[in-house]
Formats: sequence, C-alpha cells, structure tokens
Amino acid sequence: MTTPPPAAPAEPIAPLILSLRDQRVLLDADLARLYGVETRALNQAMKRNQDRFPADFMFDLTREEILRISQTVTSLGRLKFSKQVRAFTEHGALMAAMVLSSPRAVAMSVYVVRAFIQMREEQSANAAILKRLAEIDKTLLTHDTALWDIYQKLLPLLNPPPDPPRKEIGFHIKEDAVTYRTRRKAATSYSG
Repeated sequence: MTTPPPAAPAEPIAPLILSLRDQRVLLDADLARLYGVETRALNQAMKRNQDRFPADFMFDLTREEILRISQTVTSLGRLKFSKQVRAFTEHGALMAAMVLSSPRAVAMSVYVVRAFIQMREEQSANAAILKRLAEIDKTLLTHDTALWDIYQKLLPLLNPPPDPPRKEIGFHIKEDAVTYRTRRKAATSYSG
C-alpha cells in the first residue's frame, strides 16, 4: 500500500531560500512556517538536539546580516526586530524535519529538498550559459579584429578615385623658353 504524496506547499519555497555566507539557506521563521510549527518550537527542538546541527547545517546570523537582509528583502522587514535569527542549510532543514517529527514537517521536507536541488540545477545551468557566453565573446573579439583588418584594406577601394585633372579652356602654345640676356657694355674711360 503506497502513501499518497504530501500536499504541495501553499507558497513557493524557492523565493524563501537566501544566499548567506556563500551558502543557500532558509531562515528559522520561514522554515517553521513551512513545517507548520511556531519559530519558538523549532528553536526549542534545535536546542534539545544541538549535536544534530553542526555549523554546516545551521548558523546564527550576526546583527549586521540581520539588518542587511531586512533592508534588501522587503518581505523580511520583521527581522530587524529579532534578537536571534538562525539560518538552516539544506541538510539543516532536513534534520529539523526529523527532529520535529510532525507529519507536516516530514512531508514538507521533501519540497524543501527539491527546492534546494532545483536552485543548484539552475545555478549550474547558469554557469554553463556564462561559460558559453565567454567563449562566444572571445570568438567575437577574434572575428572583430579580423574584420577590422579587412575593413582597413578595403577602405582605399571604397573611396572614390580622385577626379582627373581638368583641361584648361583657351588657346595654349608650348614655347621653348627664350633666354633673355643683357650684355654689359665694356667700361670706357672718359678723359677730359
């Protein structure tokens, strides 16, 4: 006998996943809302089972991080009044579902993990697209220099030829050059 798949979450999970400290995380309030428990209950269960939440599963946010998130993500404005906010990685969110052991938490953990996987796939697809764009850009630069060289070689051919010299109007005779010399007369002496 198979169990029916859990009900889909009422809100999409991907927008709730944030990038902090180079990791994809869910905040404790969002995770508690997804799992159908109060944030206080999630934090109490986490404190009772601290050995199940190492630093790579869950970490506390600094005050600066809380303020930065509350300023950039407008829907999280309530965070700036929180004294302590925890961030759960993908493995921490799954461990939180196990610790809570409520039927909704277990069912929603599947959707949380799928959302993290989807984000990883999108990120790897984006990385592949960026790599391909870099290759295309490099190729275009190579082609650009080759086309510039061809353009420089064709430019003289594209310019119209200079106009031929125009013939002058009128009657012109070419004469040999005449040399005009003046002779000096010999100096004569006058005697009185």
